[in-house]
Amino acid sequence: MGGGPASLYFSILMKRVDPSHDITVYERNPAGSTYGWGVTYSNELFGYLQGADPESARAIRENSACWNSWVVHVRDRMTATVEHGVEGFGIGRHRLLDLLAERARSLGVRLEFEREIGGAEEVADADVVVAGDGVNSVLRERHAGRFGSEIEVGRNVYIWLGTTKVFDAFTFAFAATEHGWIWCYGYKYSGDHSTCVIECSPETWKGLGFHTANEADCLGVLEKLFADVLDRHPLIGRAQPDGSAHWLNFRTLTNRTWHHGNLVLLGDAAHTTHYSIGAGTALALADAAFLVNALHGDARLEKALTRYERVRMSVIRSAQRAARNSAHWFENLPRYIDLPPEQLMALLDQRQSALLPRIPPRLYYRLDQVSEGLEPLRRVTRRLGAKIAREPHSAATCDHHPAPTPRAGTGTDSPPSS
Repeated sequence: MGGGPASLYFSILMKRVDPSHDITVYERNPAGSTYGWGVTYSNELFGYLQGADPESARAIRENSACWNSWVVHVRDRMTATVEHGVEGFGIGRHRLLDLLAERARSLGVRLEFEREIGGAEEVADADVVVAGDGVNSVLRERHAGRFGSEIEVGRNVYIWLGTTKVFDAFTFAFAATEHGWIWCYGYKYSGDHSTCVIECSPETWKGLGFHTANEADCLGVLEKLFADVLDRHPLIGRAQPDGSAHWLNFRTLTNRTWHHGNLVLLGDAAHTTHYSIGAGTALALADAAFLVNALHGDARLEKALTRYERVRMSVIRSAQRAARNSAHWFENLPRYIDLPPEQLMALLDQRQSALLPRIPPRLYYRLDQVSEGLEPLRRVTRRLGAKIAREPHSAATCDHHPAPTPRAGTGTDSPPSS
């Protein structure tokens, strides 16, 4: 259920293991109607994809754009550039889905678009029903009590846009307004387009009038705020039927269990991680690969699904802790934004640390610099950070307030980053 990357990749790998498998992917939307700009992935993920299915991996790489550095702009100036030496990649979401769909069809998978499955009884003859239909999974919601679904709503508001500005490096840009800070994450995904995710606090969002403005007016304001970074290129939106802008609050989804009978959750239907760490697509594809492995490793379905759930849940919990810490860093941006450029960049890079909110930023930076040559101290710091991360979320020192409900959108979809 669901024609996203996780479902398509699951079907590809199942067919590669055993071509006799009879697999149908049902997608509620028309073919080619997916929204969205670019998703990211790492060189490490590409290596994994290459080992799992070289043909789809090669097609993905050939249609990707790459970068190996970060650039950070504060106000109207570039403050720092970091050459990571590790390549990052972006690919258009639409193009990624086309490539995976083409590969799945070539292996004999049936794809049925504009077909929504409302309940498992509609596919009662299936051995396994995989709910890969996203954070709003219909099948999961029908058994929400059994799955133990919970959603944590983020405080900040964001909008996911495209632009014809092609960023040479992964770009962070922070703009000051009379109502507070607003910032963007920019990365290229093709030779002529980039993704531009823009985020701010609810106070800034309302102060700038975005809660009542239509999309055209929102884009006009944003283009002026980030004119230097965009080099006067336009932003491209996705207006709602009433013309309003698609502002959202990110929703972190967790589930107590990932399977019920022969129904199993995959990707965003099982979990979501904040876009600021860029792990969503990678985690979803890994879910698909491990589910295939589990199903072929044990003929007993309940045992196989239990193993899949146990192993993947442990990975996802760690990723979600890191993502929460990263989201909190941006929610508390004023704590860091006036630091010297090299310190700001270092703490931006360390934003997944659970220790960072508990130590004054300048002290954290000095400790990190001192410990760089002292591996025992670095190990102690990492252990302490991991221990803090395991504490209840309410123990964090970040300031939190009830999240606003954006006028446009329901906060149900997010940048499918990796």
